[in-house]
Amino acid sequence: MPNHKFKNHAHHISFKIAISGLIYAFTTQPNFLVMSLFAVFAIILIYAFKITFLETLVVVWTIFIVFITEMINTSIESITDLVTEERNENAKIAKDVSSGMVLLTVLGASIIGMIIFGPHFIAFLSP
Repeated sequence: MPNHKFKNHAHHISFKIAISGLIYAFTTQPNFLVMSLFAVFAIILIYAFKITFLETLVVVWTIFIVFITEMINTSIESITDLVTEERNENAKIAKDVSSGMVLLTVLGASIIGMIIFGPHFIAFLSP
């Protein structure tokens, strides 16, 4: 019989493990706090500017994508550290590319934020 040491058959156990992963990311990754603050700010702007349903969907989806890529980055960095703690060019590449993924996602999110919220800010600031 195969060893299923890491396989979870009960959904409630899988859910607990997933929540544990989220808690780990939020409590150990400083960028998660920064991203959370921007996410809360974006949600406040959604209500303040009464943006459309479609724009709201884009903003919410963008927030999730930023968090997801940060979690992928954290996973890649942890796995890389598990494989080798020595200075290794391939480990560096894995970590750098993974960090670059997050940077691109954040830049994309910033552009989306400017496109959606920019006109509302301009209208708000105009006399």
